[in-house]
Amino acid sequence: MSMHAPFATTSRSGFLVGYLESLSLVERLHRLLLDVIKDEFERLGILDINAVQALLLFNIGEHEVTAGELKTRGYYQGSNVSYNLKKLVETGYMHHQRCEIDRRSVRVRLTEKGRNVRDIVGKLFVRHAEGLEKNGVLNLDALDRISHSLKRIERYWSDQIRYIY
Repeated sequence: MSMHAPFATTSRSGFLVGYLESLSLVERLHRLLLDVIKDEFERLGILDINAVQALLLFNIGEHEVTAGELKTRGYYQGSNVSYNLKKLVETGYMHHQRCEIDRRSVRVRLTEKGRNVRDIVGKLFVRHAEGLEKNGVLNLDALDRISHSLKRIERYWSDQIRYIY
C-alpha cells in the first residue's frame, strides 16, 4: 500500500503512514508464509496439495469440524472453503461425513495422510520458531508484544464490522 495524497492531510499523517505500512506488511507476511509452506512441500516432493490447504490441515489438527466452524474457529481465512475441502477429500487428506442431526451439514476430519501434512507443517513451524529465537530475530517478550498488538487490531476491526456497518 502506498500513501495516497487525500489521506495525507490528516493531522495524524505520521500515524496513518505507519498504519498503512503495517497493513502492507501483514499482507506480505501472509503471502510469504504461504510461499514458505509451498517451498517446503515442493522440496519434499508433495505436489498434490497447495499451501492454503496444508495450513488448513495444520489448523484443524485433531478436531472434527463443519465447514462453517472452520471460519468461526479461525482455522480458515479464505473465501473458497468448500473448494479446498472438496479437493482435500478427493486427494485423501480429509474424511467427510454428513451429520446425523442436520443432514445438510458435513463434518470433516484429517485422514492419516492429512495428519502427515499437519506434522510436516508443525515441524516447519518448530524450525522457524527455533531459528527466530536462536538468531536473535525475536525473543518471547517481543513476540508477546506483537501478538498483543495484533489481537487489539483484530478486536478493533471486529467491532467496526459489528457496530458500524
